[in-house]
Amino acid sequence: MENTKRTVTCGELSASDVGKTVILNGWVHRSRELGGLTFILLRDRYGITQVVVGDKSSDQVKKIAASLKSEYCVAVKGTPPARSRSKPTT
Repeated sequence: MENTKRTVTCGELSASDVGKTVILNGWVHRSRELGGLTFILLRDRYGITQVVVGDKSSDQVKKIAASLKSEYCVAVKGTPPARSRSKPTT
């Protein structure tokens, strides 16, 4: 990436950032693969944000995501999606 200066911290990422391009910097807290998706918990001093590398990502991004280990320092650029809120069943 040409510019990896963060635009938002993990702790302040919110619903107002949905649809905007953001850059997060931090350490890999945990990473796991599940059904073709890679879930990365990215941590900075302000909080933790879950980053998902999905099937629409390029092969290069998938390869990099799969190689990340705990405590790697990374910059992530992407567009946060809206979270779907499920209603509790009664």
